[in-house]
Amino acid sequence: MVGLAALAPAIFQRMTAEPWLALAARTLAKHGLEAVLIGNAAAALQGSPVTTVDLDFMFRKTPRNLTRLKRVADELGAVVLTPYYPASGLYRVVRDRDGLQLDFMGRVDGVRSFESLRSRASEVRFGRASLLVASLPDIIKSKAAAGRPRDRAVLPVLRRTLREREATEGKGKAAEG
Repeated sequence: MVGLAALAPAIFQRMTAEPWLALAARTLAKHGLEAVLIGNAAAALQGSPVTTVDLDFMFRKTPRNLTRLKRVADELGAVVLTPYYPASGLYRVVRDRDGLQLDFMGRVDGVRSFESLRSRASEVRFGRASLLVASLPDIIKSKAAAGRPRDRAVLPVLRRTLREREATEGKGKAAEG
């Protein structure tokens, strides 16, 4: 009999958020939902060694986008939960059968506007669809502004990733010059 400890490395090697990111990219694109991935999932896509169990998005909170959000949830076979804290503007899309959770926020601490976040975001492709992914400096700023213990705990890791990336990019530019 093989113990769980022996199986863990093989199990964790297969664990990836890519299928959910690809699904989110396809579904958001299909319904034209204006959103930018932010939070730990966005940081992980930029090389930060962080984990998460959900995907966080800032979205343009308009009546049209709220209708699109409902269509996204319907297509995913999920429900949209209203926020526990109405002032937060959080809309949680949850699918019980597999634990899929997408959080959509009209407001994010430390981010002036959806437009400003989007202007600094980069596009990451997942098959034929893509997601806009917040810049690492924007993710750091939002976590610092939120000030929650779980956000403060990850800040040193995110800041180190940013410094390492800037140092690598600086070396690349110096070699070009």
